[in-house]
Amino acid sequence: MALVLVPVLLPLMVGLWFWSRPLLSGTWRHSPAWFAWSAVLLLLGAGVSYLAGSLAGASLDPEEACHGAGQTYDRAYRRAHFAEYTRWFPLHDRCHAGYDLVPAWVNPALVALPVLALLCLACAAGLGVGRRRGGRRSAS
Repeated sequence: MALVLVPVLLPLMVGLWFWSRPLLSGTWRHSPAWFAWSAVLLLLGAGVSYLAGSLAGASLDPEEACHGAGQTYDRAYRRAHFAEYTRWFPLHDRCHAGYDLVPAWVNPALVALPVLALLCLACAAGLGVGRRRGGRRSAS
């Protein structure tokens, strides 16, 4: 198991170190690259959230997944709401009307993380344009 985690965790820890250095030194406010990398990290988080939501109750047998979660399985409800759990967004995998196998945090995260990534990209673009314009003024 450790052999599988090392190639995943090592680049993640190195990336977090390089991302957090400007944060700790206070230079992040003036760095378009920091905002761009933050957008990349936020989009990766959205991807992981989507994966976590789509694999919730990841059993080939939904009845077994519901019983594993300690819930009853309502076959009639699943048939009546077939389109609900086959959509890309919002993610749902309901056992019955009152219980969803997809964690409650997944769908809000799938909205918030890309919005925050767009804001980070807008900040990066604004800082980049401001830096470029400031460089032109001092050169002339």
